[in-house]
Amino acid sequence: MNLAAADQVAKAVLYEGYMLYPYRPSAVKNQQRFNFGVVYPEAFSHLQSGLDPWTMQANCLVQGTNHSRLEVRVRFLQLVERTVEEALFSGTGAQTAEFRRVQKLTVADRTFYSWQEAVEQDLEVAGTELGKLLHSPTTHPFRLGASISEEALCDATGTTVGRVVRTRREMNGRIRVAAHRLAEGTFRIEVRIENVTAIDEVTSASRDLALTHSLVSAHIVLGIEHGDFVSLLDPPEALKSAAEDCHNQGVFPVLVGSPGQRDTVLASPIILYDYPQIAPESAGDLFDGTEIDEILSLRIMTMTDDEKREMRESDERARQMLERTESLPAEQFMKLHGVLRGLRSASGETR
Repeated sequence: MNLAAADQVAKAVLYEGYMLYPYRPSAVKNQQRFNFGVVYPEAFSHLQSGLDPWTMQANCLVQGTNHSRLEVRVRFLQLVERTVEEALFSGTGAQTAEFRRVQKLTVADRTFYSWQEAVEQDLEVAGTELGKLLHSPTTHPFRLGASISEEALCDATGTTVGRVVRTRREMNGRIRVAAHRLAEGTFRIEVRIENVTAIDEVTSASRDLALTHSLVSAHIVLGIEHGDFVSLLDPPEALKSAAEDCHNQGVFPVLVGSPGQRDTVLASPIILYDYPQIAPESAGDLFDGTEIDEILSLRIMTMTDDEKREMRESDERARQMLERTESLPAEQFMKLHGVLRGLRSASGETR
């Protein structure tokens, strides 16, 4: 598997929609986040009549033999609830007795916000020969346990005036991998993700709770040894019918790497073309859907000091983005203005 080729594009997919301009918790656009590639718990999905899916499935074609070896990686974000709490009374050197949740709390000229963070998760399925998958599809259960951590917030005297509580909720699921022989030397691969996390007292209105038990921005990277993936966007004539019969749910697989390479596929929840590339002029992620680096960078530069302070203090990735944008050299910024690529000669007569 050519992970290096897939990683840069996969990272962009992972954080697409993580936050939107103007990158602040108070912005209306950021009141409901993480809309791409969500695999919800089964119980919540059923209450939504399946509109919010609890499964994700990638189908693709491989030309190879029984000894061709398939590798699978599932990558996603797991949400972390970040709750800021204010101490009702406190004492130096001692744990405060009671806390109450607040939307934000300023301590020593820094403001802490209740919001959501995210951590990357990467699940790997060991390589398996296609011949084995033909006869014995594999199921790989996974479990991410719940955890809670606390960070004390102290003023200049060392007095505890609040705390930040970070909560990760349990997640349980399965990755199913199967292969089907379509003809001699041609196989259809199926990778299916299922979220079977049990949620107590779930209701149809518990989307925020369901998200904390969900795979977010989920995508699948597949690699093949001693074989080749087939483009579903531009399959050879003999395989067009087989390509049309590939049923993908929530993702669509495209070839990644250098043009012509066929050993790695990225099944993405965002529409891509074969061999997608990050523009070399881009200085880094801006997270916003259909982002245009120049426009978003200009907008970040025109934000007020108070807006930048909220952006900086609300999220570590937002802070890094702000600092990167503010330090962008003029010559690099000018490269964002536009570039011509893929020019080719015109054919035929011009009239």
